[in-house]
Amino acid sequence: MGTIADVRARLRDPRTRRMTVDSLLALVLLFLLGLPSAAMAMNYGTPSVPAVGVAASIVMCAALAWQRTRPAASAIVIYASALIHLVVGFMILPVDVLVLVSLYSVTVYGPRWARRAALLGALAGALLLGVAFGVYLPGYFLWSAVVLWFLAVAGMVFATWAVAVSRRSRIERLDALVERAHRLEVERDQEIRLATAAERTRIAREMHDVVAHSLSVVVAQADGGRYAARTDPEAAERALSTISAMGRDALADMRRILGVLRTENATERLPQPDDADLDRLVEQVRATGLAVSVVRTGPGSSLPPGVGLSVYRIVQEALTNVLKHAGPEARVTVALHREPRLLAVQVDDDGRGAAATSDGRGQGLVGMRERAGLFGGTLDAGPRPGGGYRVRAEIPLPVPGEQPPLAHRPTVPGAPR
Repeated sequence: MGTIADVRARLRDPRTRRMTVDSLLALVLLFLLGLPSAAMAMNYGTPSVPAVGVAASIVMCAALAWQRTRPAASAIVIYASALIHLVVGFMILPVDVLVLVSLYSVTVYGPRWARRAALLGALAGALLLGVAFGVYLPGYFLWSAVVLWFLAVAGMVFATWAVAVSRRSRIERLDALVERAHRLEVERDQEIRLATAAERTRIAREMHDVVAHSLSVVVAQADGGRYAARTDPEAAERALSTISAMGRDALADMRRILGVLRTENATERLPQPDDADLDRLVEQVRATGLAVSVVRTGPGSSLPPGVGLSVYRIVQEALTNVLKHAGPEARVTVALHREPRLLAVQVDDDGRGAAATSDGRGQGLVGMRERAGLFGGTLDAGPRPGGGYRVRAEIPLPVPGEQPPLAHRPTVPGAPR
């Protein structure tokens, strides 16, 4: 089975197909040109001359078998055979037309040095043929015969060479188009893979923000409700109401995110939260018993598309970390300061700070840095001097009429939290 597969693979190889076609062509030309040339050579001159003519006729036809696979070698054999039989016996044979065929093949398929050498060799052969006719035909040297024969043969050489150059140019253009199409296909596949990876990262980031924040609030409310149920049933009921509301909001966010995966048109996306929803977010966190205050300074106009979502998610993740790590009785301040070209978001707490425990993953900080880096911003996170923890993001804002800053992902040191 392996042998049959190897044979089939070789038959599919373009090089093998070319050699097969050229071999059949050489066989046909052997009957059409080689045998008649050998018959003519048999009736010419001394016994040594016919032998050279016969051998040259057969060898020139046989050399066509590799005119496209080894064009330079084929041209050398054909040119040498034609030169030898011309010098030895001076006779024009029908098989000599293969010199033009060889010139065409080496010009189309051969390297640059072979193309130039073949053209110069053919012109030299035309000159030699003209000199030979100028000497032998009249019995004395005749310049007119030299010039006429040289011009005639050189005209055929240049015509053949021009056709071959045109053919080679067409082949090169086709190869360039094929290569360009292949390169564009590879680039398209790479763009698809990059877009897929970016979309997966975006969805994973959204899932992390939604799940981490919602579960943190739910856990805090469940713990508070469990202790309050013994002494304050109304507090326990409020905790359960908060858990229910947070569960519904988280479920709606999950459906919105997963809906993107099911939507064929990527533009059909449900609205995402932005900075205008920060008050609702803060109220949800306050319902857990955490003291949160919000301070806004600067112009109050709406943020550009995308920036508002990033600000919302950064604050959401920072508050989630406070719920998980700051400890009880912690107080949080969310400060948003806006300038014409910069938005600063800062979340401070007076909790455990550097003494807070960590899960060792730090995925929340990675996500916050990525969100700030999408708009050319930076994010610092770490313990505050004197206790507590601080998250500060600075995001450049485009001025109307200017291009937004290029997205990048700066490496900002910060303790994983």
